[in-house]
Amino acid sequence: MKKNLLLASALVMSMGLFAACGKNNNEASPSASSSAPASQAASETVDSESGSVSDLGGKITFVSTRTDMKNNGALDKYAAKFKEKYPKAEFEWVAITDYAQEIKVRLTTGEAGDVSFLDASLPLSELPNYYEPLPDSLFDDAYFADFKAWEGKRYGLATGVNTQGIVYNKAAFKTAGIDKVPTTLDELYAAAEKLKAANIVPLYMNVGAMWPITNWGENGVWYVAGQGNFFDQFVNDEAPYKMDNAWGTLLSIGREFVERGYTEKDLATNNWELSKGEVATGKAGMYFLGNWVIPQLIEAGAKPEDIGFFPLPYDNKGGSYNVPRGPDYFIGVSKDSKNKELAFKWVEFFVKESGYTDAGGYLPVYKSQSSNNAQLSEFDSFKPTYIESVASDPKFNEIGNKAEIDLYGGKYIQKILISKDIQAEFDALNAKWKKAKEALGY
Repeated sequence: MKKNLLLASALVMSMGLFAACGKNNNEASPSASSSAPASQAASETVDSESGSVSDLGGKITFVSTRTDMKNNGALDKYAAKFKEKYPKAEFEWVAITDYAQEIKVRLTTGEAGDVSFLDASLPLSELPNYYEPLPDSLFDDAYFADFKAWEGKRYGLATGVNTQGIVYNKAAFKTAGIDKVPTTLDELYAAAEKLKAANIVPLYMNVGAMWPITNWGENGVWYVAGQGNFFDQFVNDEAPYKMDNAWGTLLSIGREFVERGYTEKDLATNNWELSKGEVATGKAGMYFLGNWVIPQLIEAGAKPEDIGFFPLPYDNKGGSYNVPRGPDYFIGVSKDSKNKELAFKWVEFFVKESGYTDAGGYLPVYKSQSSNNAQLSEFDSFKPTYIESVASDPKFNEIGNKAEIDLYGGKYIQKILISKDIQAEFDALNAKWKKAKEALGY
């Protein structure tokens, strides 16, 4: 599920990691949005909160990526809790594996249900064609309130907040004699050496799967640089890949792990599913991934108390390290729903009350809420500096596509990680970038 999200995000985001940024912020005016009375009624519905049982009823079809939660009964549990207040509500779950592709078809054929996760690649100007504006009250105190907005109306509410760092197996650390979480780069290397000496794979990098290693590139450089709009500068720069910027910082660390034998031995095969079992059982010590992977490790057999999470120490300064803050999928109500009022209530409940954010390993969407996950509490105990993702200039992706640099795909990063000369790789990428930039007239 997460792999599909990241690949879908790659189509539209000017900086990576999250399926958040609309690509067409500067498009012409859209077609007419939904009628004002429907939106007004929605606001009245959500604002009229009470603790009593409601007569509001109908069937809600919820289309999402969550095949896991459909299969393990989590969605049914959420529905049962929702029906305590709305006993006349009925639900149908549609969970899709290849969501990025299938939701596009469902939107155009009118089969996107009443509530769905928004298509990450859908231009902002097209949101009114498929979705109903959400009540403003849903966005009070919410992160990323305007990410899915068009002409003053909001069409999507984030379902969770993601960050990124080192997910580790505490039992593996104990076996290797590591009694302190690394807070500098040298300490991270020292921990990796101890894990290797204990015959534990220090860091399962998933070089063969490719998409996870984008964290050493597009999905990591922007926050290490401390700039949510880091990529904008390269629209006017003929050589984005430099040793003295965040590209050089992160990719050098990744290469060091590979060169020292601190990663899996097989760097060619996609062993993503296998790797989860390796980290869960302590055969591997660490991942460099997002908080979303923590529940997957527990599902793969790890004891919750054995999994920890800390910010990547990308230098030796210590102290507060930059980490990202960005949204996971957004949720919205179909323009064609016959039960919009109930659908609005479900969206609010799903994000605020159901427990979905904790179950998914996410940070809360609402700033006033705190996570109940011990791993995220541990992560925050290191007092990281959160860098919030923002929409960046779409010309960056356009130049990358023209240059045939697979931004957010990982293939060129794979090559850099195993090459003998990182500067030669950077020179080749910069030559491609310059040529594409000139061809596009930028």
